[in-house]
Amino acid sequence: MTMRVYACPANAGSICGKKSKLIYQIPNSKSPIPNPINYLYKKFPLPDIIQLLSDHIANQIAAGEVIQRPASAVKELLENAIDAGATEIQLVIKEAGKELIQVIDNGKGMSPTDARMSFERHATSKIKDINDLFTIRTMGFRGEALASIAAVAQVELKSRTADTEIGTHIIIEGTEVKSQEPCATPVGTNIMLKNLFFNVPARRHFLKTHTTEFRHIIDEFTRIALAHPHIAFRLFHNGTEQFHLEAGTLKSRIVGLLGNSYEKNLVPVEEHTELINIHGFIGKPEAATRTRGMQFFFINNRFIRNAYLHHAVTNAYDSLIEKEAFPFYILFLDIDPARVDVNVHPTKQEVKFEDDRLMYAYLNAAVKHALARYNIAPSLDFTLNPEIQHLSSINLPQTDKQKETTEKGYLFNTFSKEKQAHVIERRDSLKQWKELYAIAQAPAENNNTLSQPTLHTGNETTNAGNILLVQGAMLVTTVKSGLMLVHIRRAQERIWYERLLEEWNNGSAPSQQVLFPTSYEVAPVDAPLLTQVLPDLARIGFDIAPFGQNTFVVQGVPSALPTGEEKNVIDEVIDQLKHEAADAIANRSDKLLINMARRLSRNKHAIQQPEGQQALIDELFACAQPEYTPDGKKVFTMIKKEELDNMLG
Repeated sequence: MTMRVYACPANAGSICGKKSKLIYQIPNSKSPIPNPINYLYKKFPLPDIIQLLSDHIANQIAAGEVIQRPASAVKELLENAIDAGATEIQLVIKEAGKELIQVIDNGKGMSPTDARMSFERHATSKIKDINDLFTIRTMGFRGEALASIAAVAQVELKSRTADTEIGTHIIIEGTEVKSQEPCATPVGTNIMLKNLFFNVPARRHFLKTHTTEFRHIIDEFTRIALAHPHIAFRLFHNGTEQFHLEAGTLKSRIVGLLGNSYEKNLVPVEEHTELINIHGFIGKPEAATRTRGMQFFFINNRFIRNAYLHHAVTNAYDSLIEKEAFPFYILFLDIDPARVDVNVHPTKQEVKFEDDRLMYAYLNAAVKHALARYNIAPSLDFTLNPEIQHLSSINLPQTDKQKETTEKGYLFNTFSKEKQAHVIERRDSLKQWKELYAIAQAPAENNNTLSQPTLHTGNETTNAGNILLVQGAMLVTTVKSGLMLVHIRRAQERIWYERLLEEWNNGSAPSQQVLFPTSYEVAPVDAPLLTQVLPDLARIGFDIAPFGQNTFVVQGVPSALPTGEEKNVIDEVIDQLKHEAADAIANRSDKLLINMARRLSRNKHAIQQPEGQQALIDELFACAQPEYTPDGKKVFTMIKKEELDNMLG
């Protein structure tokens, strides 16, 4: 037999036709070829393209998952110090971690061999066999952190154990060990990371500003310090001590990290069950804020994020806080490690539970119980007080004379008659409609159509005397082609936004000085953010000045801002800065004006009278863009007469 092999152009499709080219022909053979495909593979071997990556490249890839920014390295190093049994930990930062990250602890230290092995991938002291993976209680266990860090930074480590007098000193750059030699050093470990991402310029280029990166570092520091109040922590940034936390109770640690304002609003939570132990603190309803970030979950002392459990807590606050508010909580859930999988995310901040719904129920009940126990949430108890149960009126049988006296009483006669307590007055619906029709037919006062002012909206004309307020939220007025519905709050937003924008551009926002300046304490992580935006707040009428490390004093507010709203505005500004993208600085002022306009547009009293309703419509259509709110929602809509006819059939 003869077999020919043709080559087709890349764009020839599945049938080459005349475009194909003969590249090989098997000569005539008396015996058939059993497997032509294998024959061709041997005749035309393909080049091998799958290669084993070098350790250096593999570590850099792993670093991309584990070490995303300086805060990631801080987290890994602090957790290593905790696993080493340290009771005192110092964190030294320079230039938001881009230049230096140093962690000094008094843990058990490492031998020279362990110190060198710790930088190898998957080298760990936490796991011996597969069963250990399901009973993990330490912070780290994979053995990837130091190897990933050494791949993208210049690392210097000094460590010594208590049973030796001389420690070891290792210098590594980009996974390459430059030197290892004995040195004099205290018991424990001192590790320094210099010039993070020095050999990956693209990664370094995408780091955010110093303020943003340092805020992420404080976030990680706060979570770890909260989870371990028995350990003393100190944090230095550019030579300035930011935190000095002594070992103590969880309550003292919360106050030391988050500020004194939280102390009076803490509600303890303590529940023990066979499945889970829950303890920690939640905040009173008045401590709820509009900023996310003061919510902490810890599973076996490990910080996690879980929207399902968060809903369990917020559901317990139902009707106690506003819908857009976030309750404060720091809750620790101790559970058998075999019932939870922490090895589902590179940063270990996401976990899987054996039974999510059961966890939800336990947590929700624990929070509700704590709120009720401290008389924060109402609770009904239908059990009799023991003192009442021993009264003679409860224990002794009722005599005939007492029964006769009771039956003559007012309460007995009122509630013993059939259906007496459930009488509902029957309303004549036809009579109600006739009354409504009579009101509609009554002539309006001063009903002089010639003297009524009109408002022109494009080609439409509204009759200023025919404005109807619907449930305090809508205005309905007649126009030439039908009806116009105006959303009151959105109309106020558009009006206030354009006022504020004009004042912003002119630099003439009126400010009202308060008689008694109020202090406003923020979390340490939020203080740099508020300081950064103070000039912008001043341009819309706020007079706020720093007053201590994490405290600000409010001396003046915009003249139109309702009393007590200044805290909500500041909370929203901080929340906006926390979640704004790196390239959103140019839009910061616009978002600030939108938030401010939203706050000022909650005045419902101004539209209760017809004069106020007409003034609202007049001001709306005097705006440059009356049809939409600043964030793009419709302010009003038209319903044509034809549509009204169709609605009624």
